[in-house]
Formats: sequence, C-alpha cells, structure tokens
Amino acid sequence: MKRGRLPLTALRSFEAAGRLESFTLAAGELFVSQAAISRQIRELEDLVGRPLFERRHRSVRLTAEGRSLLSVLTAAFDMVGDSLEALSGRKASQILKVSAEPSFAGCWLVPHLAEFQREHPEIDLVIDADPRLVGFRSGDADIAIRHSLNLSSWPRVEARRLAQVEMIPVIAPELSRSGRLLSTPADFLQHALLHEDNREAWQQWFAAAGAGPVGIERGAIFADGAMVLQAALRGNGVGLIDRDHVRDELKTGRLLQPFDISVPYGAFFLVARRFDALSEAAQSFVTWVERAYPGAGCGN
Repeated sequence: MKRGRLPLTALRSFEAAGRLESFTLAAGELFVSQAAISRQIRELEDLVGRPLFERRHRSVRLTAEGRSLLSVLTAAFDMVGDSLEALSGRKASQILKVSAEPSFAGCWLVPHLAEFQREHPEIDLVIDADPRLVGFRSGDADIAIRHSLNLSSWPRVEARRLAQVEMIPVIAPELSRSGRLLSTPADFLQHALLHEDNREAWQQWFAAAGAGPVGIERGAIFADGAMVLQAALRGNGVGLIDRDHVRDELKTGRLLQPFDISVPYGAFFLVARRFDALSEAAQSFVTWVERAYPGAGCGN
C-alpha cells in the first residue's frame, strides 16, 4: 500500500487496542470515545479483508493476523517516538519517569528518595504509583518496578528480578501491650487483621505457622501495602507486610514482629523496554535500586 494511503489514525487505534487488549483502555489512552476506536478498527479490518480481533461478550482478543500486525506497529511507533524524543532533546533533560508498584513506591521508594537525590542531584524523578504493566510509549515511563506472584516475563518488555517478597506479621507496640497476650500465632485472631487486596495471604501465613485452617472473614482490606503499613503503625490491627518494607520500622521499634514466621509472596521486578538502551539517568536509578533495596540479590 502506498504511504499516502496508510490509514494512520486507524492504525494508531488498533495498536493501542491490541497492546492494551481493550477498546475501552485504548479510548482512554487516545482521548477518544470507545465507539471511535471500534469504528476505526472496523474500517481497518474492511481494508485488509480479515478480522483483527475476536469479539467476545466483554473482551476482545487479537487474531493471529492481528498479533502479526501489532508486533510491526508497536516496534514502528516506538522507533518514531524515540526519534522524536531524541530530536526534542528530552533525554538530556535528566527528568526520569519511574512507574512503581504502589506498595513498593509507598513503603520503600518514597521514604528512601533522599538517598538517591544525594547521589544524583542532577536527576529529577517523576514517580507514578501504578500496578499496571507499562508499555513504555513515548512520554510514558523510562523504568518500572512491578510485583508478580508467578510471572517473571511479559510481552514486549525485559524484566530483571529485583527481590523475593517475604510477608511477615507486624504490630504496633501499644497494640501489643493492650492486654491480649501473643503467645501463639493463633492469638493474632484476637486483634483486627489488616489485608492487602484480599485475605489469602493471611490464610497462607496461619497455615505456615501451623495454626491449621483458620476462617478469616473480617478485617479491613486495603488497595496496597503502603496503606496496610500506615494502619499498622497507627495501631489499627496486625499487618502482614513485605519484610523489606518494614526493616526501618522494626529497627526503630515503631513496629514489632512477634513471630519469626514468613510466607513467600512472589517477587519484585525491574522492567524496561530494553535494559541495554536505558538512558544514563535510568541506568543510574537501576544501579542505585539494585544496591540500596535490602532484599536485592537475596535468593534471586
């Protein structure tokens, strides 16, 4: 097809929808309506003469032809974005965009940012706390930190394991002195249990502690570990938190760990489009995190 006839708007809509596997998310990214995305993709399918998506009740999935086209478009758009960014001089601005999993950002990254700034005062960080996988589109993010229970790789990006996650129970000193003895793990049930996302992690911890099957139907559920940490610090209950995220609080006595029992809960990963193509600022950040994060290199 001649370049002058390339349906660039439709191709951009298709690339976003295919990459995100959602017409709705693509519409949000491109600031258009979902109907516009659907119409553009229909026109593109009419042009090529075959379906690019399988439409389901509440989801879409790329066909084999769609996956083939997406791989070409994503690479092409990335190259265009990189070229425009280089021409505009944005990479030399030393502004580094980091997308971090909310628990990592709130519990460890933000409290330790001053250390990074002392080493690299020339780099200004822009931090986005977001659990979603980053596509590294132009203006998106330079480096990401993600958590996964069982995955270690994702399409179209490179991932480097940073640290294993070990969840431990912690409690504020004043709550431990409330008169309710903590002589066995089951005694935690006398207090409110604080949960991240769901109640499964506490179930796993009680099983590892030998407390047997425990019915846990109560306790506040928080969106991320940083909220659990704040609730635990304020004596609102017993938190189950990543060991690496409460080292400072345990060291200073702001939190206590009554039982030295932990459960594995996935791992954190550094994620980039390509590690060998990182900017100098991004490489400095990666080097610092791998050196400063307490669990880095342990059991990886």
